[in-house]
Amino acid sequence: MATENSESQNLQSKPILSYIWDIPNLCSLAGLGCTLLAIYFIILEVYSAAMIGMIWAVAFDWADGLIARRMKGRTGADGKFGGQLDLLIDIVSYGVTPALLILSYGKFDPVFLPVAFLMLVAGVIRLSYFSTFGLAGGSKYTGLAIDNNSIFLVFIFLFEGLFNAGTFSIILCACGLGLAALNVSQIKTPKLSGNPINVFILAAYTLGITIIYGWDFL
Repeated sequence: MATENSESQNLQSKPILSYIWDIPNLCSLAGLGCTLLAIYFIILEVYSAAMIGMIWAVAFDWADGLIARRMKGRTGADGKFGGQLDLLIDIVSYGVTPALLILSYGKFDPVFLPVAFLMLVAGVIRLSYFSTFGLAGGSKYTGLAIDNNSIFLVFIFLFEGLFNAGTFSIILCACGLGLAALNVSQIKTPKLSGNPINVFILAAYTLGITIIYGWDFL
């Protein structure tokens, strides 16, 4: 315990708010802002706008990691703080937000609470596992990374108009439970956000999604 405290004291070299001005952390906070907008529009049942917020949250999340790896002069404290900031934001962006989407689309009927709860449980377990053990073999995730949940749900929502509300609620629940199972599975998946090419693919996907849902929203 004394060793952990001394390590924390050694890392604590700057005032709390000074970490805001770190560019990767600004990206992370921008993503949190997009998540807040997504939650706001989910509650209002303006799902087109919510989908835009959800996918931009992923885009900023991926961008902050890419920027952090390319920046020079970042200290160990900067990296550790950024990692903790990412983890906490991920809980909101990829755990709370998708669960709230399920509840909102189901008109907050209590029958959807178990699905939302299981999605939240899988999300926090997945993040806790990664925070503790990191990448398997240094290159792959154990279980599906939960940012993929938002990427997939935003895509699925493109087909909402093909179904009535009741049927699509069931589809969303099935997708949510399937994603939750994959989050805590033992499958090994690559770290997509670590590849600059994948970041650019996500950027193109984000712009495409923004145009499609933005047109519908307007």
